[in-house]
Amino acid sequence: MTNIALAVAVVALLLCAWLFTQLLALKRRLAAVPRDGDVVGLLKELDQDLAAVEKVVTDLRPRVGSLEAAIPEAVSYVGVVNYDAFGDITGNQSRSVALLDRRGSGLVLSILVGRRQTLFYTKQVRERRGIEELSPEEHRAVERALAG
Repeated sequence: MTNIALAVAVVALLLCAWLFTQLLALKRRLAAVPRDGDVVGLLKELDQDLAAVEKVVTDLRPRVGSLEAAIPEAVSYVGVVNYDAFGDITGNQSRSVALLDRRGSGLVLSILVGRRQTLFYTKQVRERRGIEELSPEEHRAVERALAG
């Protein structure tokens, strides 16, 4: 007798759980209906909101297109090499920095730090090669930039 009562209790508990999930689903569906019951008005509002979103998307298309066109020319790769340019300062305080786009074109900035002077150079890079002759450190900066 106790086994039958236990089985009936388990079935009743499962039935209650199933009914509770059904009730939650029904509440979610009813929450979508406006309080005043004006479903047609709600659909009109949603249509207006959708039209506004479509206008924003239409306005953004030319901007996105211009950004996509500019991406290949944006700085995509950076490589840095530290070194001692003059041999009179410890700590490798001189640096060459390569700033390159996706095509491997851009600039190499070199800052040569010495005890008595600091020099600053820029050299143009086109398609992975310096327009002017690159120093070994500048060439390494370009290689580092393009490596990752």
